[in-house]
Amino acid sequence: MTEDDHLPAYLLAALRMAAGVDPVPERVSEAARNAFGLRLPGGVVAAPSEVGPAVGARSEGARSEGQPAMHRFGADGITLDVEVTVTDGRLDVAGQVSPAPGPDDRIEVRTPGTGRSRTPSETGHFAVAGLPPGWISVVCHRPGRAPVATRWLHVRD
Repeated sequence: MTEDDHLPAYLLAALRMAAGVDPVPERVSEAARNAFGLRLPGGVVAAPSEVGPAVGARSEGARSEGQPAMHRFGADGITLDVEVTVTDGRLDVAGQVSPAPGPDDRIEVRTPGTGRSRTPSETGHFAVAGLPPGWISVVCHRPGRAPVATRWLHVRD
């Protein structure tokens, strides 16, 4: 046996010793706690789906400030259309859940720091304005059923 054959054992022993001596950095622990707080127990993550080409005045050219980005997600029999617009460095989120929601359904637009709930209109429309740029997720809460959430979207100004 050569010295190199013992290297993995020495390396593992050194890692085990280091793990017992060095504490996990606080920033790593904090990031883990924050990530854990973003989970949605029992929720269904909606899959992204294709959005058809835009029509109308806003369909021309590349997206810039004040022009929306459209996203579509579907799961568990519902579709969530989400439109995000950046204006003056803040996010405005508007959308529609279909089919039309029940009277006790609610929409929650989440960011890592907060969540804002809205009761959708009879046609399923909702809007939240003035969110900070960064990560957002939209959740449809339906009594007696699992909540349906979009994946986290990163929106920059």
